[in-house]
Amino acid sequence: MQAVNVKVQTAFRLDSELLRRLKVLAKRENRSLNNYVETVLMDVAYDEPNDETLEALNEVRGGGQFQKLDVENLEGFVEAL
Repeated sequence: MQAVNVKVQTAFRLDSELLRRLKVLAKRENRSLNNYVETVLMDVAYDEPNDETLEALNEVRGGGQFQKLDVENLEGFVEAL
């Protein structure tokens, strides 16, 4: 059984240049303006990193120690992955 997505009509005031740009981007992807804007907003609203990603981000921000890879040696680089 499929879940029903309830759509609610709403209105926003947008800068005219922003609206023009959104229309161009939607047309480029052969999508309606409504579909394009909804997709962009969903990407932003639901872009939450998982626990592993959060841990990695915190490690980088905390200045953690990282193994230096020798990118000059492709085989070694691939093996290190």
